[in-house]
Amino acid sequence: MHKIAFVIPTKDRPIDLRRMLNSLVKQERKPEQIIIVDGSKPSIKNVVNDFKKLNIDYITIYPPSLAKQRNAGMALLKKDITLAGYLDDDVVLEKDAIKNMLNFWNNAKPNTGGTVFNIINTQPAKWTRVKSLLFLDSPTPGKLLMSGCTSILGHQKNNISVDWLCGGATVWKREVIDKYKYDEWFKGIGYLEDVDFSFNVKNEYELYLVSNAKLAHYSRPVNSEKYFVLGKWQIFNRMYIVKKYRYRGLSITKAWVATLGLIFLNLAIGLIKQDKNAINKGLGNICGAYKQIIGKEEQLIEQLK
Repeated sequence: MHKIAFVIPTKDRPIDLRRMLNSLVKQERKPEQIIIVDGSKPSIKNVVNDFKKLNIDYITIYPPSLAKQRNAGMALLKKDITLAGYLDDDVVLEKDAIKNMLNFWNNAKPNTGGTVFNIINTQPAKWTRVKSLLFLDSPTPGKLLMSGCTSILGHQKNNISVDWLCGGATVWKREVIDKYKYDEWFKGIGYLEDVDFSFNVKNEYELYLVSNAKLAHYSRPVNSEKYFVLGKWQIFNRMYIVKKYRYRGLSITKAWVATLGLIFLNLAIGLIKQDKNAINKGLGNICGAYKQIIGKEEQLIEQLK
């Protein structure tokens, strides 16, 4: 009989956190442990205090960082926990989500290392055929391409095997959590930190999307002033992953083809649709690519939302 825990990093989103915790209260099968890692100033412990029915451990981390908060939370796992996952503070689980996830794990193959909830409000991918030619995407969901780019997991009707898992909606075997940590090179809100973590695990274990374990992800839009920053981030973090996993077949050459393709698409979409955000993202891509060429990488720690 599995016992399950979740680590929930949060920062300055009390309304989102309350909504997410309400969805945990309504679960047909509640987790044995919840660890909230708060990077807010002021803290939002008052929200946590309203959920006495849940087994919550609460800690604070300053300065906040998604990777660091996730690692700190997992360090507090109780010894009898056999499955542990990460939930973003802006998700809402359907009432049978945890029960269905545990049913999957009760019958999982021995080499299963991690699973992801089925995110029901995922937007469908666009321009997939064009992006595939540029090593930016794949029609197969949940793939990590040799360029370091990923195809979306999407909303699936059946369980599928995948290369990577969306970090804030995952469940991992305890031995995986004990063996692997998030790479704290990824600062701030992370961006691709989940691809790095899950692809690392994929080297030893199988990963799956569980179709009947459903949740919704209500992510906030990127602040319009931060699209240039996001554009740089798209280059820096992806190149970091490609260099880190070249020994597993990722390709610097294809990463650069994808980078040029990303610049072209963002600028083209921006000019055709008169979309200032897309243009700024494309300019950020150019800046990121230039700094890669001259060997001046940056760590991006600011918020995008």
